[in-house]
Amino acid sequence: MTTPASLHAHLAELHGLLTADRERTADLISSLTRNFTSIVEATRLTATDDEHDPEGSTIAFERSQTSSLLVAATDHLADVDMALDRIAGGNYGRCERCSAPVSRERLLARPAARTCIACAA
Repeated sequence: MTTPASLHAHLAELHGLLTADRERTADLISSLTRNFTSIVEATRLTATDDEHDPEGSTIAFERSQTSSLLVAATDHLADVDMALDRIAGGNYGRCERCSAPVSRERLLARPAARTCIACAA
């Protein structure tokens, strides 16, 4: 049986996980943004022809990879922020698709999860 005290402790634990995840993700975004900026600036300083220069394809790959990682981190940060908003709003832990409770195990593994396992599949 879940008591109000155990529910409060569970939410506090998940809030802590989300807050720590938010901080790590924000740091990652800052780092990736600096990396992307330095890659772009480095390409401006050289006359690299991506198609014919052996270094061109490497630089293009690094720029593309960093850009993709930045998009993924930004999307994840938005998910974490939405989860924190759901905690504040009192509707955290409910599946967005079917409204069923999201299992404690799933929330511990993925605190920003928006769906139950059945709907995620």
